[in-house]
Amino acid sequence: MCEPYSKEKTIEMRKKHIGPSCKVFFSKDPIKIVCAKGQYMFDERGERYLDCINNVAHVGHSHPEVTKAAVRQMELLNTNSRFLHDNLVQYAESLTATFPEKLSVCYFVNSGSEANDLALRLARQYSGHYDVITLDHAYHGHVTSLIDISPYKFQQLGKEAKKEYVHVAPSPDTYRGKYREDHPDPGAAYADDVNEIIKEAHKNNRKIAAFIAESMQSCGGQIIPPPGYFQKVAEYVHKAGGVFIADEVQVGFGRVGKHFWSFQLQGEDFVPDIVTMGKPIGNGHPLSCVVTTREIAEAFGATGLEYFNTFGGNPVSCAIGLAVLDVIKKEDLQGNAINVGNYLVELLQEQKEKHQMIGDIRGVGLFVGVDLVKDRLLRTPATAEAQHIIYKLKEKRILLSADGPHRNVLKFKPPMCFTKEDAKMVVDAIDELLTAIEGATGTKTSMINEQATNKRKVSFNHADLLHCALIQHTLNNIKFTIIETFL
Repeated sequence: MCEPYSKEKTIEMRKKHIGPSCKVFFSKDPIKIVCAKGQYMFDERGERYLDCINNVAHVGHSHPEVTKAAVRQMELLNTNSRFLHDNLVQYAESLTATFPEKLSVCYFVNSGSEANDLALRLARQYSGHYDVITLDHAYHGHVTSLIDISPYKFQQLGKEAKKEYVHVAPSPDTYRGKYREDHPDPGAAYADDVNEIIKEAHKNNRKIAAFIAESMQSCGGQIIPPPGYFQKVAEYVHKAGGVFIADEVQVGFGRVGKHFWSFQLQGEDFVPDIVTMGKPIGNGHPLSCVVTTREIAEAFGATGLEYFNTFGGNPVSCAIGLAVLDVIKKEDLQGNAINVGNYLVELLQEQKEKHQMIGDIRGVGLFVGVDLVKDRLLRTPATAEAQHIIYKLKEKRILLSADGPHRNVLKFKPPMCFTKEDAKMVVDAIDELLTAIEGATGTKTSMINEQATNKRKVSFNHADLLHCALIQHTLNNIKFTIIETFL
């Protein structure tokens, strides 16, 4: 494919003109992507990569219906929401129809960060309080107000970085957390920790404006909250005069399959007060939204301070948003998330039976995490191995990321058009890589599948095997530095 610059020139110009804190995937050998379609991305040489990480291109890269909607509206008009336009109200009506009845008022913005920042403003104005409870390892956005409530980020700056108005609750992780799968009611136990935080805040004359959480933690390691957790937390937060903010920026719009919104996994008796969304909402177009109750919206408006967003809710963005909703329904992408997601988990469970390095598989629909461990009993994170695997997958033209507090959780969050064939290809590649690592490091696979393992021939060169051996030696003897491959 003909590009203005060679890959080397692009890297050189990026280093010269783009801020050094703006990182790229696979920094040792970044990929230059020039086009994409469906669940595939193509580099400047025409090489095709299977995209398992891009939850932004929700209905598939370059979807023709989304593109047509954008072009049609752009040829007619694009302006701000101070003028009347049917796209705005039509989209608001269609979007709120996917929510429980009380969530009926929209504020359109341009990114997940803008949405979460506005959600904090709504919560603080409505409650009259300021403090925020967030989850450990949470990430909610890049603006200052959100870095302050994102332990995933501010903990990198040292203990002094946590603000006094921010309270960090344990992540409701039933695999690595303080209350695990053998606890009789981990949801209630984790919620009680939130209640204790509220009590401690009150002792210090502080008042809680909001509890904010991703409906399923993504950067935190694909964490699925245990049943009843959100209900109990909401009860405690409401009693303290605060509101519950559900961050659906990464996990909304039918990704879990059985529901349109991930918070609905908790049951019909749980409805948040504010929901934020972004990433998949515009299939790559900068669009996001905050949906809340009439009561909270009216409290926000009672200040007399106008809320205006130059590009939020413009006709082009709303046309794109409507097209995304239409494609999700027409192509039954929720059904696909169930079918392909279940198949993916089945394949991964088979690998868990075979490979001792797979400690846990968790997820719903097309949001799945594979927790890699050095020791199943101790659940020691296999960080270096996870990093090795994603780099080797990249060489096989498969794009997968690793995240979580220890960067050891392989993350599946592909476009929703992901197929069973795609799932099989990725899992087969992971099987091959795990087999090679275990062979190089002396880790034994499960007896059930030893015959299958012996039949599989894996092509690895001497450098690969040496690298695997070095991983084992490093992890046994020294603390290693985690390579931050993905944001």
